[in-house]
Amino acid sequence: MFDPSIVCAYLYVISRYGYPPPAEDTPRYLAEMKALGFQSVELEGIRREHLLAMFAQREALAHQVTELALHVPYFCVVLPGLAAADPRERERNLELFEKGCQVAAALQAKGVLDNAPLPPYVFPDDIPIVRHYDEAVLQAAHLPPGLAWSTYWAELVDTYRTACDIAAGFGLTYQLHPCLGVLAATTEGFLYFREAVGRDNLRFNLDTANQFVLKDNLALSLRRLADCIDYIHLSDNRGLQVEHLVPGQGAINWEPFFETLDVIGFKGQIGVDVGGHESAVGELDAAYRQSAAWLAAQWRR
Repeated sequence: MFDPSIVCAYLYVISRYGYPPPAEDTPRYLAEMKALGFQSVELEGIRREHLLAMFAQREALAHQVTELALHVPYFCVVLPGLAAADPRERERNLELFEKGCQVAAALQAKGVLDNAPLPPYVFPDDIPIVRHYDEAVLQAAHLPPGLAWSTYWAELVDTYRTACDIAAGFGLTYQLHPCLGVLAATTEGFLYFREAVGRDNLRFNLDTANQFVLKDNLALSLRRLADCIDYIHLSDNRGLQVEHLVPGQGAINWEPFFETLDVIGFKGQIGVDVGGHESAVGELDAAYRQSAAWLAAQWRR
């Protein structure tokens, strides 16, 4: 079994069963991640319907987690509507966010996790249900003609301050995940946003592949965000497109990354975050086992 500090990210489930994967099959997903050798795993609630389905079975899932001797350190609450321009939509998503925190608390998680806020783009249809907003999706969007940025920014900051306070009420951190097209996608962006929100439990879920493709220096990011990082998503990337490869299959120089983890005294957890439709990783189970074994050998805890 892998050390509990090494987590099987929910991307394993997404890669195998689609996005979002059927919530009712979560007991199977837990058993499969356990069979890979992980003691710690992620779960997710993705937008309203999927999140409410996870909420409805939270006690049963908590029981199964205990029966399997698993830990769920982070429950991902994927709610892009938190950053909507419409205050009514933000309020509806805050209500869903609180339900996500209830799921996390039932699972005895440390925190909840979501992508950093998506600017209030207007898409041809609703906000696409996708893991990442690629260039084609973003170029099809536009900002509302009457948007006053200073007003929107103040409301956005207030919404995320409220979300942080909701999470804190359950003893949870609120992890923001960087990805293409969002606010706070880089070290600089997160520090600016965190200062505006002003809540200590707002944390940065460093993602090695996503930051590498955005040209965010990983070692420098670790040093600058040392007090804001509890959880890292780890995968490789070639620097040309969004992808999440097995470590060693991309262009990331891992030596300074692990050296810097030692320098900053990182004591958190690292999630193996390999796969997705954009990534050629071969046989998925083998990719996760290989990545976790590699991480265990590289990471001095």
